Amino acid sequence: MEIPVYLFTGFLESGKTTFVQEALEDEYFNDGERVLVLICEEGVEEPDEEKFASDNVYIEYIESPELISKRRLESLTKMYSAEKIIIEYNGMWKLEELVNNTPDSWVLYQNMMFADSTTFLNYNTNMRELVADKLRLCDGVVFNRFSDSMDKNEFHKIVRTFNRRTDILYEYKDGTVEPDDIEDPLPYDMDAPVIEIEDEDYAVWYRDVNEETPDYEKKTVKLKGRILTGGGLPKGCFIIGRHVMTCCVDDIEFCGTVCRVADKETEKFIGTVKNGDWIKIEAVVTEECHKTYKGEPGPVLNVFEAERTEEPEEEVAVFY
Repeated sequence: MEIPVYLFTGFLESGKTTFVQEALEDEYFNDGERVLVLICEEGVEEPDEEKFASDNVYIEYIESPELISKRRLESLTKMYSAEKIIIEYNGMWKLEELVNNTPDSWVLYQNMMFADSTTFLNYNTNMRELVADKLRLCDGVVFNRFSDSMDKNEFHKIVRTFNRRTDILYEYKDGTVEPDDIEDPLPYDMDAPVIEIEDEDYAVWYRDVNEETPDYEKKTVKLKGRILTGGGLPKGCFIIGRHVMTCCVDDIEFCGTVCRVADKETEKFIGTVKNGDWIKIEAVVTEECHKTYKGEPGPVLNVFEAERTEEPEEEVAVFY
């Protein structure tokens, strides 16, 4: 049996407990099913069980990430015969602690991040890696305690650095909620005959071409990167990519895309370059289930022009 999981993340006093309380007071959400609530930090407020819409709510506290294990989570699920899981997650803990120990029967239905607008920018400055950890996979972000004096663009830009798809909501002190309507134009022209990816736009392009691959189908792109060959790639294929930093030096990783030579001349040129050389290519994008993507659909660049090029001024690509 699949058990729906509702995950709420954010730092201390970000509004997670208030939201969980309101959800459990709602007869539509808390309709009598057996709900297991896992609270991973002690906040200023605690759930008021007397106001819950149903008595079938069971609360367990988890004091440290070391106490999160698949065996324990499965045991708690079985102990309470849980039909629904709510997790109020500690913002100082990495999500991988939870993801790596999620029981097979759990299915993530919703992942929401809550943030106190008056402290969020400081958290992003001083604990950017933890902010990024919560933003990357969330379905929505709620900035509460928002005010007219705050610049939405500043908050919007931070969210979009890590997640282009998540919904963003601003909740004002009077309870009014306003959705984010700021547009996110790409830094290159998608309608151009050849979409030219500048050095400073590689990170944005890489993320977008992987998240919105159908939008690039049959479009021609021009970009530069390091070449990787061999490693079990099919004949006539190679990887082009760059190192990308999302939030800090510790998370720099090589982000590459599968390429396929489209003609004999290009194949001959690729045979003359070494792994790690910088090249510039022009290619047509298609979406395919390539073995490098482990059978999942992804972008493949069908290269019809390639040449050596100098490395960019900034070797590591960034989003900001």
